[in-house]
Amino acid sequence: MGLTSVNEVFEKMPQVFNAAAASGLNMVFQFHITGDQSGDWNVSIKDQACQVNSGVHAEPTVTLTMDGADWLDMCNGKLNGVTAFMTGKLRASGDIMAAQRIPSLFPM
Repeated sequence: MGLTSVNEVFEKMPQVFNAAAASGLNMVFQFHITGDQSGDWNVSIKDQACQVNSGVHAEPTVTLTMDGADWLDMCNGKLNGVTAFMTGKLRASGDIMAAQRIPSLFPM
């Protein structure tokens, strides 16, 4: 059974967090989700730990903007992140290379 709500994804992130993949990282992912399940969340990675907060972070490493339905498809493995980016479904600003670490940090 897949993830069914945007909020569920952010609630599950600390549970699936791969601390080993976070070795030496200090970054903040800002997620701006649009559409029916819109909202802002930020995920801080530091000292091999993660913290998920609602709202906007003052200095994110990378900001990702995506429609909620597309975000769920990506988290459920129905939409590839690179494909989403190349087709404009996923917009990123800041350190785009940091965004490529998300699948290894949060294996859903």
